[in-house]
Amino acid sequence: MISPDAARNVVGIIGNVISFGLFLSPVPTFWRICKRKDVEQFKADPYLATLLNCMLWVFYGIPIVHPNSILVVTINGIGLIVEGTYLFIFFLYSPNKKRLRMLAVLGVELVFMLAVILGVLLSAHTHKKRSMIVGILCVFFGSIMYFSPLTIMGKVIKTKSVEYMPFFLSLVCFLNGVCWTAYALIRFDIYVTIPNGLGAIFGAIQLILYACYYRTTPKKTKAAKDVEMPSVISGPGAAATASGGSVVSVTVER
Repeated sequence: MISPDAARNVVGIIGNVISFGLFLSPVPTFWRICKRKDVEQFKADPYLATLLNCMLWVFYGIPIVHPNSILVVTINGIGLIVEGTYLFIFFLYSPNKKRLRMLAVLGVELVFMLAVILGVLLSAHTHKKRSMIVGILCVFFGSIMYFSPLTIMGKVIKTKSVEYMPFFLSLVCFLNGVCWTAYALIRFDIYVTIPNGLGAIFGAIQLILYACYYRTTPKKTKAAKDVEMPSVISGPGAAATASGGSVVSVTVER
């Protein structure tokens, strides 16, 4: 019979794969930016938010803070690389005003992370205390990210159209939340459970809305839809990605 730890590892690996797919969701958007050498009306905010979320989860998952969470570290570490690449491309093709704003936000995030790391390591001397402090921060920022699709869900209800809420992204968001919630419940981790549980719930709501309004969505000619990360990405594997506002949160446990 499979042991709880083995089951947890299997679920975590599946979660890593799903979350990795979510992190790659904005690739079409950045391919378009590279081809046109212009960021147009796209904003860096979702990617900056995801970067901070990934940094927090990586710190949460390291052995000196929360032991036995290597799968949280791996997916969020990958998320850092992916988000860093997105931001580099964005910086490359942005006007000076947007570049300065990006640098300012990045500076604030790095100072914040440095303060968190030093504060936790110097003031908390047990895994329990360190996990609690960093976990609360992860839950706070991760949960905020999961609320980002509320606007698009409201739009779906108002217009009775799911045009801007792609089925595939909604489904993957739901599966991502379910997978990481299961991972967190096998060896109970409240800080991973909360944001990913929210992700599963919001993903389920999106699927229900899709089922309700799919038939009333006007048929249009094929249009290019760019995938942009939601304002927030959360969870150990919560790399959340959104298309037109739909979340793919990667609350990652990432």
